[in-house]
Amino acid sequence: MTALVSGAMAAPHAVLAPRAALGAFVLFCRIGGCLMLAPGFSNTQIPTQVRLFVALAVTLTLTPLLLERVPAAALGDDPILTLRMIAVESLVGGMIGILARLFYFALEALAVGAATMLGFTSPSGFQIEGDEPMAPLATLISLAAIALLFAANLHWELLRGLVASYDVVPVGADFNARLALKQIADVLGESFRLALRIASPYVIYALVVNLALALVNRLTPQVQVFFVATPFVAAGGLLLLYFTIKPAIEAFISGFGVWLISG
Repeated sequence: MTALVSGAMAAPHAVLAPRAALGAFVLFCRIGGCLMLAPGFSNTQIPTQVRLFVALAVTLTLTPLLLERVPAAALGDDPILTLRMIAVESLVGGMIGILARLFYFALEALAVGAATMLGFTSPSGFQIEGDEPMAPLATLISLAAIALLFAANLHWELLRGLVASYDVVPVGADFNARLALKQIADVLGESFRLALRIASPYVIYALVVNLALALVNRLTPQVQVFFVATPFVAAGGLLLLYFTIKPAIEAFISGFGVWLISG
């Protein structure tokens, strides 16, 4: 009799364990897809194993809170429905991550442009792929923005938005491609407007300096003005960078934080 009772009690746990594991994997698809592309978590300088362990740790931490959001139909015996849900969850998580990443893509693009305008370009040329080295100035600005992301605790806002996404896009809902493209377009406009506002002092400096050098070169064509003035242009760029780098990074982090909190 005791053996029958213990067997009956163990049977539900044996059934619930695979369902809970499958539900945790469905949650991992969205959370892992977001952290795979999110700024800071997806940097190529971080080893792949570390990024995987961070995604697993975040998923296991949030599973008790979010497991009830996974519908029972997703944990059934229909493999087609389960595979469809896994694909949709991965797309939703990746979209959330890429929306946050777009801000840093815009900052990196404008930082490379600012480095070119100030004369601090990399000797090897421009960055084409994501794993290629950027100009030293662009690397400094990018790393400073990523460090401030964690220093300002904005990574917690990213995770909060990830949890809140289960209210906006529940597990099992269809992926709205039209809404996703609209959000990407909106974030692209907002991020490049923010990055351009940050890089505007360097753009104005480059325009004024190059216009002045062009006028001097027309007045004294015998002198190679651009070669003579290169150290002075670089010194002025460093002086401008000294006075503007702190408020520029703070403005970027402030704008990015407003988007995280409101978006």
